[in-house]
Amino acid sequence: MMTPPIAVLIAWAIWLATWVLAMGRSGPTVSRPAPGAERLYTVVVNAGFALLVASAFRALGPRLWSLPPSTAWALVGLAISGFGFCWWARLHLGRTWSWGVTIKQSHRIVDTGPYGLVRHPIYTGVIVAAAATAAIEARAVALAGFAFMVAGLSIKARLEERFLAAELGAATYGAYAARTGMLIPKIRIGTASATRDRHIVRQR
Repeated sequence: MMTPPIAVLIAWAIWLATWVLAMGRSGPTVSRPAPGAERLYTVVVNAGFALLVASAFRALGPRLWSLPPSTAWALVGLAISGFGFCWWARLHLGRTWSWGVTIKQSHRIVDTGPYGLVRHPIYTGVIVAAAATAAIEARAVALAGFAFMVAGLSIKARLEERFLAAELGAATYGAYAARTGMLIPKIRIGTASATRDRHIVRQR
């Protein structure tokens, strides 16, 4: 019988399989960080993913909470939405996508589609899926796995931003970073305030 914990693991398996199968569509690499620069985030992310998947086994600890079936299935839908966001971002990048931190042939800053919302939408999608999975599993091991994945992807995002700024131009990348959030969409308070003020003036 299909249950939310099993369904979310199947969603992870399908996403990973399709992600790996599409690796051949990436363009040739022109530049990458110094050897060893990517080791830390790789270890942390892989450890987090292992803990998240391992949490499906009851021997690793009791559940910390119990969810109504409707809530659990809604979280499965949230995880699938996260994977969908990942795929939207990857398709939007086209051949400039890469598994690691690299510069591809004809690389440029992409600031449209999901990249107009956040600078690292693929990482955001993975984090959303990991959060939903941890909530479904409801074990301490799953929460630890989620925390590791957030930490690892944050490390990778910062490494990637330093590398892209150095390769594509600090001013150009800095301008892009100023108008977008790294992993969470940036709330433009100034714009919202201006809109509110104009509305008040019109009312007067």
